Amino acid sequence: MKATTAEIRAAEEAAQWLLRLQSGEADAAALQQWRTADPQHERAWQRAERLIHSLGLARGSSAAEALRQADHAGRRAFTRLLTALLVATPAALLTWRLAPPLPSLYADQRTATGERRQLALPDGGQLWLDSGSAADIRYADGLRAIVLHRGALQIHTAQDPAGRPFFVHTPYGTAQALGTRFSVRLHDNRATVAVSAGAVALRSTGSGATQRLEAGQQADMDAGRIAPPTAYLSTQDGWAEGVLYAEKTPLPEFVAELARYRPGILRCDPQLAGLTVSGAFQLNDTDAALYALAATLPLRIETRSRYWVTLVPR
Repeated sequence: MKATTAEIRAAEEAAQWLLRLQSGEADAAALQQWRTADPQHERAWQRAERLIHSLGLARGSSAAEALRQADHAGRRAFTRLLTALLVATPAALLTWRLAPPLPSLYADQRTATGERRQLALPDGGQLWLDSGSAADIRYADGLRAIVLHRGALQIHTAQDPAGRPFFVHTPYGTAQALGTRFSVRLHDNRATVAVSAGAVALRSTGSGATQRLEAGQQADMDAGRIAPPTAYLSTQDGWAEGVLYAEKTPLPEFVAELARYRPGILRCDPQLAGLTVSGAFQLNDTDAALYALAATLPLRIETRSRYWVTLVPR
């Protein structure tokens, strides 16, 4: 059953109150007044409390302390996540896997939903962070490293006069740059490394397996193995130039990718699963991408709010 507009609004408010409570900014009397003002509020609050305990974010925990110290962008991202979980169906909650949230909250560099960022590294190299990403930059004597906690990045390495090696660390393994330009993307249970120039040496965290990737190759690695290399298309990393490319891409897959670049919830009706998408879409204007889909495919845009959009059959 779909959440109603009132349920979504109550969930958003409950998430905001919970964040204030965690940070010590909540007025107890005002919170109680909000809870008693509407039965919908109380239901949302009860569900929020159960959820926050299941995530290990009860007050006084180390996780809650890290959340309290998070900056505005990190807290805003947490509020959006909690709202989405509060209106999710039980089945969706059972299949949802929470990646470790705290390193993402206080990472050196974070991007919000829809935000992409280019950074100059201390050695003159370039780092691009995709939407909803978090990474730490670690430069020291004898070491250059990026730790990717969430999302995706692209690296253009620079020569280091001191000859320090360059690594990107993920939960599933490490990629060592061998004079190169490459990208790393985290998924629920694996990391994908793709090389556009030079070469990269991979090492799996769990098994210690290794694999060398040359330009034009990509490979997935998880905690136990590295998959055989496959062909890499540069259009896969169009996000670094602000473009999402599609070539006969199944509509649900395209919508899931586009959703990463806009706040709120973007969904596709299962009846549209047979449609495909081709073209180049500007990520700075995801509304324009949706309008283009509606103009060229037999679908329409159903909008509950700016943050709750579903594509349905026309």
